[in-house]
Amino acid sequence: MNYLSVEHLEKNLGERILFTELNFGLSRGDKMALVAGNGTGKSSLLRIIAGKDQPSEGKVVFRNGITVGYLDQEPDFSAFVTVKDLIKSGHTQLQQASEYYAEVVAEHPINQKKLNEATARMDELNAWDYERRLAELLQRFEVANMDATIDSLSGGQKKRLALALTLLDEPDLLILDEPTNHLDIAMIEWLEEYLGRNNLTLLMVTHDRYFLENVCNVILEMHRGQLYTHHGNYSFFLQKRAEREEVRRIEIEKAGKKVKTEIDWIRRMPKARGTKSKARIQQFYDTKAVAQSGEKNPELNLQVKETRLGGKILELKKVYKAYDDLTILNGFDYTFKKGERIGIVGPNGVGKSTFLKILTGEEQVDSGKVNRGDTVIVGHYKQTGLDFKPDMRVLDVLREYADVIELANGSKLSASQFLNHFMFPPDMQYNPVSKLSGGEKRRLHLMTVLIQNPNFLILDEPTNDLDLITLNKLEDFLLDFGGCLMVVSHDRYFMDTLVDHLFVFKGNGEIKDFNGTYAEYHDYQEEETKSQQAEEKPETRTERVRTNEKKSLTFKEKYELKELDAEVDQLEAEKKKLEEDLNNSELEYEALTKTSARLSRVIELLDEKGMRWLELMEKDGGE
Repeated sequence: MNYLSVEHLEKNLGERILFTELNFGLSRGDKMALVAGNGTGKSSLLRIIAGKDQPSEGKVVFRNGITVGYLDQEPDFSAFVTVKDLIKSGHTQLQQASEYYAEVVAEHPINQKKLNEATARMDELNAWDYERRLAELLQRFEVANMDATIDSLSGGQKKRLALALTLLDEPDLLILDEPTNHLDIAMIEWLEEYLGRNNLTLLMVTHDRYFLENVCNVILEMHRGQLYTHHGNYSFFLQKRAEREEVRRIEIEKAGKKVKTEIDWIRRMPKARGTKSKARIQQFYDTKAVAQSGEKNPELNLQVKETRLGGKILELKKVYKAYDDLTILNGFDYTFKKGERIGIVGPNGVGKSTFLKILTGEEQVDSGKVNRGDTVIVGHYKQTGLDFKPDMRVLDVLREYADVIELANGSKLSASQFLNHFMFPPDMQYNPVSKLSGGEKRRLHLMTVLIQNPNFLILDEPTNDLDLITLNKLEDFLLDFGGCLMVVSHDRYFMDTLVDHLFVFKGNGEIKDFNGTYAEYHDYQEEETKSQQAEEKPETRTERVRTNEKKSLTFKEKYELKELDAEVDQLEAEKKKLEEDLNNSELEYEALTKTSARLSRVIELLDEKGMRWLELMEKDGGE
């Protein structure tokens, strides 16, 4: 039986149908990604499957005993609780089981019945290494301040905290909505490896194409009201979709030609219609329906006028910038040239977004000079998105920038027509912005940037919440963009497609200027690491591995250490007694032989248990 079965699922929002008659299953070990355009209800579908929302029709069936973990695209936590209290309230069973086991082990003497019960509960919840896993995940996703209140966290910090807590539970089925948003590249690569484990079952929505390629083995495509299942990774899906579209194109072309010949027959046909005539008429209308099915859905049409860029663009001379103890730029020098395409990478919190604000003039430098050319028009797509009033209409947002927009070919469009180019039909243009999906808000934000006809384009995490169709269109536009381009993105595919030069922010003001793509930089890093390891002394590497592997003890290991202390004391006492017996000259030969054999065994046991005791003590920090 499937872990999950979706049967005849439908979801309506008023008169708008998000999806209808969805049927699919998910088996153990499947790693399924849902692929569809923005506004098709991907997030809504995940929420329904996770039990966070109800369908209009149909049902979701789980196999008995399956545990489910869900990561929302925008996590909703209580605002005024601390991170520490949130973790306790969200994992009460694990906490209680761990605390009860600790209490039982601390009793002297230990109550065996209680110990058996506590051990069984820890096994049932897989709670033995709960504390270690919690500490590791919080560190991995940079959740450091346990006393911080949720309302003080940024959107990215909330998303990373939610992801850490979802993985901590180790559920049978993980449902993840855009899990790579707000993660730096190192975090994404770790998550990629984690989710790639064979025994893990996954259903997710993501725009990260390398992630889809490396993690998923099933792609579920929602297209024009139909569902297509592709058993393979992202490359396989692209191949099969292209083949399907080519077959469909040929069918439509043949149907169009046939309709032309049949129209003449329909016009000439006498009014008296026999059975054959009726069948042919019905066949004509069926063929006509196929021929007309080739009408295209609205597509993103990125056309803007590009302002000419002069010889002098942007120059930074000995620029310094710091916030308290955080150094962002430490005497940075760079002169931008025409047509440059630069990507910015580095861990969260090293100042990448601040650097972009310095380029746009939104942030002032501590010292140094930032010289901009007179012809430079900067378009800045911000990670934070649009700043708008909740009741503001989509059309009014655009009209704040311009009522008439000039395109690259010289033609002019009204704001409403321009919205159509960006897949905002008239019925959406009078909706409040607050009702748009995350991807639609991002698309509207992109419009407000491009409408200014920039020739120096700065994109800060532009791929968050955008669907794959919009991403492909954006990439096509940026490949033809003739101005300067600067991109901060965790999307490795997006970076490899568009940039050929990197600023690598390493922290503490250190920025490496790397001439190449991200994939080339990744290979360079691996080679550099191998070279460093080869140069190290063997004992230094061993010592480093031991240091890195040092972790706190699990409850089971703490109990074992406590038992070892008692056992070693008993063996030492027995050894002393046996040695005294051997020194007794009156001991008979048979007793002497048995005592000697037992002494040898006791010494062996002391060595074994002593080594294990040392291992546990070393892991516990030698305390």
